[in-house]
Amino acid sequence: MGPVLFAFALAVAAWLLVVGDLVRRHRPAWHWYLIGYPATTFRVLLTWRKVALLNDLAVSHRGLLADLVVKGDPLRPVTPRLSFPKANLLGLTATVRLHAGQTPATYMKAADALVHAWKVHAVRVTSPERGLVLLTATATDPLQRPGLATAPAELLSALIGVLESGGAWVMNLRMVPHWLIAGATRSGKSTLLARLITQLATQRVALVGIDCKGGMELGLFAGRLSALATCRREAVAVLSALVADMQDRMSACRSAGVRSIWELPEKLRPVPVVVIVDEIAELYLSDGTREGKGEAEQCSTLLLRLAQLGAALGIHLVVAGQRVGSDLGPGVTALRAQLGGRICHRVNDPGTAEMALGDLNKDAAAVAQSITAQERGVAVCTGPDGGWSRARSHLTPTDEAVAITRRYAAMTPDLPALGRALAALEGDDK
Repeated sequence: MGPVLFAFALAVAAWLLVVGDLVRRHRPAWHWYLIGYPATTFRVLLTWRKVALLNDLAVSHRGLLADLVVKGDPLRPVTPRLSFPKANLLGLTATVRLHAGQTPATYMKAADALVHAWKVHAVRVTSPERGLVLLTATATDPLQRPGLATAPAELLSALIGVLESGGAWVMNLRMVPHWLIAGATRSGKSTLLARLITQLATQRVALVGIDCKGGMELGLFAGRLSALATCRREAVAVLSALVADMQDRMSACRSAGVRSIWELPEKLRPVPVVVIVDEIAELYLSDGTREGKGEAEQCSTLLLRLAQLGAALGIHLVVAGQRVGSDLGPGVTALRAQLGGRICHRVNDPGTAEMALGDLNKDAAAVAQSITAQERGVAVCTGPDGGWSRARSHLTPTDEAVAITRRYAAMTPDLPALGRALAALEGDDK
């Protein structure tokens, strides 16, 4: 019976391995709660004291007879108290009560050691309240195979992708009216813009494109754009018309005694406008001529006016670029201050990451600089609560994005002032 039982045990073990692998691939949440969470919790509790000692998380306890300690006697290290880990969909959380004099910075430095000891993908260290540290361990990287999250349909809200928490990554322009998107070539910036346009194309929203690379990127979606500027001269005309339209909206609000177009009756409310600028550097860098410098200064001034006053008037900016630095001109820094939403993909230089995120959170800028070329679509984004997160945009193939914008081309609002401005330019050229 011995060999038979042994063979039976091997068969059962093989069956469990096969079933476990199938569950892990097709029902990762089930696999985590049934197998991953208990195993990880065991490692957390088993290794906590050792990790704390090796990474200076423990403190030396001298007791009441501190002055009577014999010279050469070792002081007894006391490990900070760790709560029992709680499971969530993607990992687990545990809180640590800090000893007197300790700061969360020590735990942030030990995050990599915790990852290694617990055999998890990442450990995030935050401090929800004074004297307390929250350790959030993520079992696997949710951005490697992001699922299609869901989000409630709302005007000026776009489901962009998935957050590292597994939740929906949503750009809500009503909550955060203006956005800055930084990213190097092939980092996923264009994919994100395409996703944003296809999400807004189904709504009663006017989309205005400014693509001074001859319209190579945004020209694909021209059928759903109320206006498209393909050079800086056209950009000046379009932005000037938008500023004039913004002043008309101010007059309407003043006449109605309200401070926002959203307080106007729906039948009197002007259509919201989302201005998408692809490659901001093309607007700011001049060719050295007097005309070029003048156009660059005009673009800078007009964009800043829209950013400062547009939120309450239903005019929103989404500004993207490979390089977002002060070397583009003083106007870039002033504009950045007005763009509360920030998204930073992989960038070519630390300065761009600092420019995009450094004024909000130094840790976010450091994480953005660690994004590799293989992580296309991965970015660090800010949230409406002032926090930040790693995220990944959903891939919308170009053909699909173009088809969607053509399907909803009939919903394109007519903005006569913009059309007249571009028509006047064409007349001047002739």
